[in-house]
Amino acid sequence: MSHGFVPVQWNNNKKVYDKALWLSILLYIVVFAMISVVIHKGDEALVPMTIMIRGFGSLGFILLTLILCIGPLARIDSRFLPLLYNRRHMGVSMFVIVLVHAILVIVWYHSFGPLNPIESIFTSPGSFENSADVPFQPLGFFALIILFIMAATSHDYWNTNLGAPIWKAIHMMVYVAFALVIAHVSYGAMQDSTVGLLPALVFSSAGIVALLHLTAALFFARTDVKASATNWIDIGDWKAIGNNRAKTIQIGSGERVAIFRYDNNKLAAISNVCQHQNGPLGEGCIIDGLITCPWHGYQYRPEDGRSPAPFNERVATYELKMDLDKVMLNTQGLPEGTERPVLVIEQLINVETLTDA
Repeated sequence: MSHGFVPVQWNNNKKVYDKALWLSILLYIVVFAMISVVIHKGDEALVPMTIMIRGFGSLGFILLTLILCIGPLARIDSRFLPLLYNRRHMGVSMFVIVLVHAILVIVWYHSFGPLNPIESIFTSPGSFENSADVPFQPLGFFALIILFIMAATSHDYWNTNLGAPIWKAIHMMVYVAFALVIAHVSYGAMQDSTVGLLPALVFSSAGIVALLHLTAALFFARTDVKASATNWIDIGDWKAIGNNRAKTIQIGSGERVAIFRYDNNKLAAISNVCQHQNGPLGEGCIIDGLITCPWHGYQYRPEDGRSPAPFNERVATYELKMDLDKVMLNTQGLPEGTERPVLVIEQLINVETLTDA
């Protein structure tokens, strides 16, 4: 977030990403349709509209799974960070795909009867007494409503007016939508004997998402540090922090601090929570001397946790000091935007052995 930064924009990288994403979407639909025609040749019930409904539905489910995997993957391995930077675009694209699926379903199954299409969805046959006969369409309807709210509030306007905590709470509802989608597919399309590999897709998707989130949680749990009675704690080997990167530790009840290393031997500690959308600053890097959030590029100065002019975002800062050969962190954070000396490691450093970001 430099002077010319616009939080929501289509820069060259995002334009290339969007083109590749939508080319992949179109390619998936075409290939899905071709394979469906070949596999189900002679099946009179499988008309073009049914193929499109299944194609857009399965693609939306795959994109939703990928979106939920990006966060933990980026935490485990920084090579996945470019996907994290563009996750918002993938999310909106996913909603468009799911919306097309829903419109096709309404047109094909609910638009030619005496009832209003929405009323028809909620009065469709089904019973909770039999697991094979659970009314699955309302589940998909509620999932669509959640995804619509998330897509509609993805712009920075809503983050600014709702506030980061409320905005993040709304977008955490994606996990509720994911659970509803799994139930929607399980009680719906999976009951059809012609769905092929769909059960494997659904259960592997749920398993992968759960496994990745658990792995990421365990990965970060190893960095958690308990505060001592004196408030000063050892952050571990500072040389293990990549240059222009950070190490994130937990010092209290859910409170995380990002210790950044830059210029090879300088260390600065700030809150891990970006003031824009509560993004994880510790998963970002230092660009042009500024700590850069991986979500939307908001930046902060290492020495005081303040955004460069004309922006006014601020995050809490933390003191660091040397104790013999250890780097110590004061768990008592300073007020947001408080300047404090950056810790410069005085000992001789063999630059050739350092790992740059």
